[in-house]
Amino acid sequence: MNAVVGTNGTPFRYSEAALEEVRGLMNKYPEGRGKSAILRALHIAQEENHGWLSTSAMDQVAEALGITPIEVYEVASFYSMYNLEPVGKYVLEFCQTGPCAIEGAERIIEYTKQKLGIGKNQTTPDGLFTIKQVECLGACGYAPMMQVGEFYHEHLDEAKMDQFIEDCRAGKIDKGTWKMH
Repeated sequence: MNAVVGTNGTPFRYSEAALEEVRGLMNKYPEGRGKSAILRALHIAQEENHGWLSTSAMDQVAEALGITPIEVYEVASFYSMYNLEPVGKYVLEFCQTGPCAIEGAERIIEYTKQKLGIGKNQTTPDGLFTIKQVECLGACGYAPMMQVGEFYHEHLDEAKMDQFIEDCRAGKIDKGTWKMH
């Protein structure tokens, strides 16, 4: 297989532990239905590839699942939870649907873009922040909101965004504590 090189100049390969996890997932499905493990297999590849899915990573998913690369590309490009380009340490996913918009999401998104000097799907030069606008995150009662990693940040305003950005830059927020207080 011709693998496209990743950001470090080498083709992406699952680690042995990750490949074992993918194979274990495939075994949970009936014979010939291993493709059903595609969502988790993509998450594993994205985690191991510094938060994004290169063509090489998606090709590795296809190879591991025994499916064609286009089947993987279709799924990865459909869901906003997969990043098809390198992203910052903190991916700020802002809900942009109706209920959040009514509560001021567009204002907070624009404020954050201006504060960070980047646009939608762009990453700050220091590699810390990427802004994404996504569809409903299922937290309409807490609008406007964003998701960073596994955590929701709710009832956003300029002061909360300023504090979050400041804390990230100061190293006070890491993967285990992305939750705002």
